[in-house]
Amino acid sequence: MKHTLTSLAVAASVLAAGAAHAAEKLLLKTPIAFSTALPGLGSPIPRVAEQLDLMSGGTLQMKIYEPDKLVPAFEILGAVSSGKINSGYATAGYWAGKIPAAPLFSAVPFGPEAGEYMAWLYYGNGMSLYQEMYDQAGYNVHVIPCAIIAPETSGWFAKEINSPADLQGLKMRFFGLGGEVMQKLGVATSLLPGGEIFPALENGAIDATEFSMPAVDARLAFHKLVKFNYFPGWHQQATVFELLVNKDVWNEATDQHKAIIETACKASMTDSFAEGEAGQFAALKDNVDNNGVTIKTWSDEMLSTFRTTWEEVAKEEAAADPFFAKVLADMDEFRAGYRIWKENAFLPRK
Repeated sequence: MKHTLTSLAVAASVLAAGAAHAAEKLLLKTPIAFSTALPGLGSPIPRVAEQLDLMSGGTLQMKIYEPDKLVPAFEILGAVSSGKINSGYATAGYWAGKIPAAPLFSAVPFGPEAGEYMAWLYYGNGMSLYQEMYDQAGYNVHVIPCAIIAPETSGWFAKEINSPADLQGLKMRFFGLGGEVMQKLGVATSLLPGGEIFPALENGAIDATEFSMPAVDARLAFHKLVKFNYFPGWHQQATVFELLVNKDVWNEATDQHKAIIETACKASMTDSFAEGEAGQFAALKDNVDNNGVTIKTWSDEMLSTFRTTWEEVAKEEAAADPFFAKVLADMDEFRAGYRIWKENAFLPRK
């Protein structure tokens, strides 16, 4: 009888251990806003999924759903918050209509480049403000920066833009706060997902577009329809992408799983930026050599116009939304301190 009880006790402990192990498994079902075929935008997240599996020994996995396969791109935030899905991958600028400050955590006109952006996020107040933004807006999500890309092109146009007057009446796909600048300059802007841009250009719904880095734009074949590609990307010198996890799911996750997710995403910030930097020169050369594209540089007059108009937009947004004002003031304070380092440590551009 004693032997039987012992055997039962051992069996029970094995079952309990198995149940505990099963309870610690976590599957993140993750719809994404950008195709995994787009380098730097969607391509980082499959590598994150691979690392989560490897580092956790299989107890933490991520199943990725291409855009619109599970949740439409612009509905990811709400779906994660409600628990319809437990995670999602997008960029905060997509939530500008819901949270005015959101674009500040995505890309800022004349804003920080990747190194400075990450410095503010990780070693300034950026991350605490980023989470506070979602909390105070009532979204039940935990946010983790999970990719960052190199500067974008400033746009694709069918004709040269030589003065601010040439922008008047244009219909253009444009992202985030830069789009508000363009609106002030007389451009009718719309925020279209990547897959909808080429058809819109082709049927005349828009006259011009910006989307991303040259290697990404090449995948979407804008060069077939519009031949003037402008630089620098004053509106997006760096762009941050986020992994959103339902906060209840995050809070119930083990400390090990939380650390693995955060570490994998921080590694992805480095990896995605390197990927972006490595892939652009070949795309630019191909555009010029084989696609008939003319690379244009904005004149000093145009850049000054964009900057002055952005400063007007920033003041208006800050006056309209206290949290936008709070984040922008903190970012500006960090950048003012960073400026002495930037101006002295780095070689001048020209």
